[in-house]
Formats: sequence, C-alpha cells, structure tokens
Amino acid sequence: MQPTILVRGEAIREVPSELAVFNASVSVRDRDKDAVLARLTESSAVLRALLDGYGEAVERRETGGVQVYPDFKRAGERPAAYVGNIDTSVTVSDFEVLGEMLPRLAAARDVSITGPWWQLRRGSKAGAEVRKAAITDALDRAREYASAVGSRVDQLVEISDEVAGGGGGIVPIAARAMAYDGRESAPVFQLDPQRQTIQATVLVRVTITEPDLSEQTV
Repeated sequence: MQPTILVRGEAIREVPSELAVFNASVSVRDRDKDAVLARLTESSAVLRALLDGYGEAVERRETGGVQVYPDFKRAGERPAAYVGNIDTSVTVSDFEVLGEMLPRLAAARDVSITGPWWQLRRGSKAGAEVRKAAITDALDRAREYASAVGSRVDQLVEISDEVAGGGGGIVPIAARAMAYDGRESAPVFQLDPQRQTIQATVLVRVTITEPDLSEQTV
C-alpha cells in the first residue's frame, strides 16, 4: 500500500462587514384598547414610510412579531392598560446612510431602535477565499511532512471539512448594540462597522512516494 499523509489545514482572516441589521420596534401603551390599536397602526405606518424613503439602501425588512395584550397589575382584576408592539428587522448595506437612518427612525413617535449587528452576506466570497487558504495550508504541511522522511507528495486523495467541523464558518463576535428612544433631536451617528473573523478548517489526505529512511533514526 502506498504511504499516505493526513493533515489539517487552517486559515483565519478578518474582513470588512457587508451588512448591518437592526431592530425597529413600535410600542404603544394606553388604558383604551382601541386607542392602542389606532396609534399602533398609525406609528407603524409612519415607520414604514420612513423606511420606504431609503429605497435600495434597505435590502430587507421583516416583521418579527406583533403583540397586543392587556397588562394586569393583579390576577383577577381588570386590565390596568393595554400594550401593543410591532417589531421589524431591517437589513442595510449602505453604512453611510445607516448613520443618518438610525437617529431619524428613533426620533419618530413610539419607535425605538436596537442594533446594529454587523454581518457578512450568506455565501460571501470571503468564505470561499479563506477555504482556499486552508487547503493551501494543508498541502504545505503535507509537503513538509513528506520532505522530513525523504519523500514527496504524489497524489491528492481526499479533501474534507466535515470531519474538521465545517470550514468557512463565522467565528461569533459580540456586536456592539445601541438603543435610542428618539426623545432628543436626531443627529447623525458616526458608526465604525466591526470587522468579521472568518475561519476555515479542512482535512487533506495525500499519497506520498516511498520514503527514504536510510538516514532516519529508529
């Protein structure tokens, strides 16, 4: 059987963020349920109109949840008030617009903002590049091991990232979150997008030529 070498290749890169995600929440509280529904509808329409004004800068927006419920101070009593809430997740790719967008949305009535969380696009080219770098690292190691026994790499047998836990995964980063209640005048925020750490790990199996062990210490 021809000798084989199994090596692990790794690569880590820091790359610029490609997307920013934040949450816009419309929250209303009132003793009258109909008033809550009316104001919730009005304020959420204003929020939608503001987001519409940013056009293609908003890549995606999704309603995360709608809640309207009574707030009881004590069990068995009549509700002290009614609460309404609509959450919207917003994805933005234009970071220059983002600095003006966040305070403007937060200044709207009943709107609060949380975020942003920085991300890469799904299927980002950065992931492919780091996986290639991991394979290159594995092959370099294989050549070093082969050379150590007077041999050389002959044929590639297998490349796998499943056994190694999956290549090209994003290492979790604690994103800075900011909350704004819109009570002050709306300034323009100076934001510093966080760089994303990408890590890939692969296993590479190669065959090597017959080792020359004549000078190796047993």
